[in-house]
Amino acid sequence: MIDFSILPVYLTAVVALLLIPGPDMLLIASSSLSYGRKVGVFASLGNATSGVLLTLLAAMGVSALIAMNPIALEVLRVMGGAYLLKMGWDCMRTTPSDAPELEAQSGIAKTLYRRAVISNLLNPKALIFFVLFLPQFVSPQSTATSGEQMLVLGLLLNVLGLLFNLFLVTTVGSLGKTLLKNEKFRTNQHKFMGLIFFILAIWLLASQVPTPTL
Repeated sequence: MIDFSILPVYLTAVVALLLIPGPDMLLIASSSLSYGRKVGVFASLGNATSGVLLTLLAAMGVSALIAMNPIALEVLRVMGGAYLLKMGWDCMRTTPSDAPELEAQSGIAKTLYRRAVISNLLNPKALIFFVLFLPQFVSPQSTATSGEQMLVLGLLLNVLGLLFNLFLVTTVGSLGKTLLKNEKFRTNQHKFMGLIFFILAIWLLASQVPTPTL
């Protein structure tokens, strides 16, 4: 369904993008560090889920319509920032007694999955990325439609991204496993995540979101 002659260039571009630090990498790494590998895996799956949804929107042309509307992009940006601020505030309000026991760490996994999905879907830059990046590799030589090609390319991007994030979780989670045995760290782990959410909120709210011309 895609032109395989462009595949080497596409894969090179994807690998380069994955190696650039961004908000997704920060969220996944900090989740693994604060709560362990299992929570990091769920955060990675949440990121991949949002990526698949954005791929579907891009393939159907919906994301392009949203990206062309400056008001819609601004609403997404503000909503995303507000959501991250709320998550940060909720984490900061916790007390040391709220720190989960080591055996109950998995209870946080679903929460981080949901937060990863929503924060990425409410990030207008993520939406614009799919609008601007995927069409560059749509080939007129392929018998598939542009939407079908974008769907395959987007799914390939998400698979590679998930594998990279899982490698990141394994690497960072090793350090997190040691920290989770430290009582002082565990009593402050929610506040650490709260700080991360505040950083992500500022990152999003302070950024300028360009409106692509298609």
